[in-house]
Amino acid sequence: MTGEVGSRGLIDTNIVIHLPRLDAECLPAEMVISAVTLAELSAGPHHTDDRAERARRTSVLQRAEAIFEPLPFDAEAARAYGLVSAATIAAGRKPRRRVADLMIAAIAIANDLPLHTANPTDFAGLDAIMTIVAVPRPRG
Repeated sequence: MTGEVGSRGLIDTNIVIHLPRLDAECLPAEMVISAVTLAELSAGPHHTDDRAERARRTSVLQRAEAIFEPLPFDAEAARAYGLVSAATIAAGRKPRRRVADLMIAAIAIANDLPLHTANPTDFAGLDAIMTIVAVPRPRG
């Protein structure tokens, strides 16, 4: 199901990256992140040889570490991952190609939180088992 902005929600990695440039009205009042998002942000600086881009990615990581206490991928999320994987397969998609996204979705389900993302197509096929809130990408 596609949801509305609520009081608490899990924000996807792309939301964390663009957070300073997003319209606050499109985001939950209380934002939480997953440990998977923190892992993706931690890897980001190592995926570029450009010094300026590495510095920007490091800044995003440090800001996230300072602001958020990430939700873990725990046993409940591991069980939810089975549902997420099954829904992905039923939608004709391959779960192995989107492991991090599906783990983030499982954490949202395990914590009964809507998932706010600027890339809702990354979660295609999951709208029947969770709430996905599409957030408009920032301009420019």
